Order: sequence, then structure tokens, then C-alpha cells
Amino acid sequence: MEDVLARIRRFRDERDWMQFHDPKNLAVSIVIEAAELLEQFQWKNKEQVALHVIEHRERISEEVADVAIYLLELADNLGIDLRKAIHAKLDKNAQKYPVEKAKGVATKYTDF
Repeated sequence: MEDVLARIRRFRDERDWMQFHDPKNLAVSIVIEAAELLEQFQWKNKEQVALHVIEHRERISEEVADVAIYLLELADNLGIDLRKAIHAKLDKNAQKYPVEKAKGVATKYTDF
């Protein structure tokens, strides 16, 4: 991931964009890009989504990448080790959603 982060930093810094990439603006950008990703699936049923993913894979991939780029940069700028944060969150979620209660159901942990 370091090579990806280095490329993101280089891209940003060559354009002198760090001045715009404060935590609030990066968080806003993540939401905007996530909405563009979500738009790819809007108004489609399960079968239509499956076909759309095949037919528009490149566009969907670009939207996923946009979300990831902003997320990686936000974590980097805040000094968050994303790998560690993900592992910690998965550990926490494992406590909230024990297999015996959560397997096969989409119930929020507060409703167990």
C-alpha cells in the first residue's frame, strides 16, 4: 500500500492540492464519490445490478478507486494506520456481532 500512498501524495503535491485536502474536505469528497458509486446501482433490481456490473465494470471500478483514494489520503493525513484501524474495527465488530447471534441475519447488534 505504500506505493499507492506515495503515488497519491505525489499526484496531490505536484498540483499543490494539500491546501484543499484538510480532513473535512476529504471526508466530504469520500461521501460525494460514494454517492457516485451508489448511483451506479440506483433503481436497479438484483438482476439488473448483476448485468450493470458486467457492462459497466470500468466505470464502477473508477468510482471505487475514487472512494479509496480519498479514504487512503484522509487516513494518511491524519496519521491513522489504516491496516491497524481495520483490524481493530473487525475485532470490535466480532464482539458486537458474535457468530451465534449474527449468522445469516442482518439485524443490528443493538437489536440482538
